[in-house]
Amino acid sequence: MRLKDKVAIVTGGGSGFGEGIAKRFAQEGARVIVNDINVDGGERVAREIGGAGGQAKFVKADVAKDADWGTLVKATLDTYGKLDIVINNAGTTHRNQPILNVTEEQFDRVYAVNVKSLFWSARHCIPVFRKQGGGVFITIASTAGVRPRPGLTWYNGSKGAAILASRSMAVELAPDKIRVNVINPVAGETPLLAEFMGGADTPEMRAKFIASVPFGRLSRPEDVANAALYLASDEANFITGACIEVDGGRCV
Repeated sequence: MRLKDKVAIVTGGGSGFGEGIAKRFAQEGARVIVNDINVDGGERVAREIGGAGGQAKFVKADVAKDADWGTLVKATLDTYGKLDIVINNAGTTHRNQPILNVTEEQFDRVYAVNVKSLFWSARHCIPVFRKQGGGVFITIASTAGVRPRPGLTWYNGSKGAAILASRSMAVELAPDKIRVNVINPVAGETPLLAEFMGGADTPEMRAKFIASVPFGRLSRPEDVANAALYLASDEANFITGACIEVDGGRCV
């Protein structure tokens, strides 16, 4: 098992890419903290991991809040005694719409969840990693931060910020043996898909999005989970600051 005896936090683990990552990690021997603000989804994922023979615990926390990150890390250490991997996957978006239609409230929430969460993650997890002699951060960003789509300007900007902040972390934290890498999925089968499409997941809109992907399909949770598995494993122990596009060729 590639993650045997590792302990991982997966934010936004109650659905979509986070669910895929949590389940894949558990299959490879990791003990997983499934984090989400959606209690039903998070508890379901943790329960399904347990039912399949893995180890998982759900912890509710809002990744945009300092105190909630404190609760999340404390619960991880209290439950499993250590922390090896943090998957910063939780994200949100504003609806695809003209730039001037996005409200300040929507803007603030997008940047709080997609960018400020990385700040709080670093504040709470770096001291643990330093004490243990190393660790792994993986940011699930987006191709939106590399090749933006019209109508999603502020979301695109938040993902660009997440990518650059993560790569800067990689350089600064390398002496501490803390690796930081980024995965950029293309639009996929997640709860945010309808918002990316302007509020309606119609066959016509799907066809439009799929047409922009050379492989001819959207991304799937298992696509992102397999990339995260490699970056989290010891096989990638010399890889830091990398961005892997899991996008079927969209960014080429």
